[in-house]
Amino acid sequence: MGNSVVKFASETVRDVKVVARGWRWGRRAQVPRSAEPYVVPKETTVFPTKWARTPAAMAVRDVLQKGPLSAVINGTTKPTVSGLDALRKLNGPALIVANHSSHLDTPLLLLSLPDAMRRKTAMAAAADYFFDTWWRAAGSAIVFNTFPIERRSGKLSATPGDLLADGWNVVVFPEGTRSPDGWLQRFRMGAAYLAVEHNVPVIPVGIKGSFAAMPRGRNWPVAGRPTVAIRYGDPLYPAEGESPRDFAPKIAAAVAALLDEESTTWYESRRRVAAGTSPTQTGPVTSARWRRVWESTRPVKAAESRRKAWK
Repeated sequence: MGNSVVKFASETVRDVKVVARGWRWGRRAQVPRSAEPYVVPKETTVFPTKWARTPAAMAVRDVLQKGPLSAVINGTTKPTVSGLDALRKLNGPALIVANHSSHLDTPLLLLSLPDAMRRKTAMAAAADYFFDTWWRAAGSAIVFNTFPIERRSGKLSATPGDLLADGWNVVVFPEGTRSPDGWLQRFRMGAAYLAVEHNVPVIPVGIKGSFAAMPRGRNWPVAGRPTVAIRYGDPLYPAEGESPRDFAPKIAAAVAALLDEESTTWYESRRRVAAGTSPTQTGPVTSARWRRVWESTRPVKAAESRRKAWK
């Protein structure tokens, strides 16, 4: 008797579950999802950032960058900057293109710029990461002067071109996202397209040591104030009639040469560039991720202090 009651109860529960799964709760459609017609998803509203480039916002950002942000960066890392003389060759707005392996790259690059240029520089940032919530969007816009770009839809935003036309410098990370192991990834053609379309120069920048200082997955730099090197290169100008597809490899090669120069010397890297034997900076060919991470986290040698002529 007891077994039959238990069996009846279990079968009843099973039948109820079957009915519940097939019941039209609320407004659930009778057509299976696999058979439903495709509907183009609605475009999300782009977070406005024009307010972040008003005189009042620029004044607030200048205080934040030269005060708390600079204190945090210099208190947790040892930035060394080289090649700033290349910026003197500019006579207008430019695209600043750098490799990307850490969240430190943005503040390191901004704080390494001369003050006048830094105040007129905007950062392209992933809309799905930095603009997913209002507080993150507002914070990044006011501190770093970011504007959103869609990195998954394939659509090119009009904002970078508008900013360049208004005299703003624009920072772009052509890899699209942070490197998972610190080595250079494939460059997309967005930066090359902007340079060719708007006829502006590209300033290549090689950032070395930021992955070791704060790799992907960390929310704060490692202890010990690791050295991070930021090296600027000479402006690159697209040739007349040159396509973005032809210009993009030149940008990637210039960034790779700067990273090579940081690891060796200017003379050695220039000889390799002339001979066409510059390393690709994509890391050792191995399936072991730990080996690639281990190689990319080698400490960056601190720049030697120049001997003073007068004591």
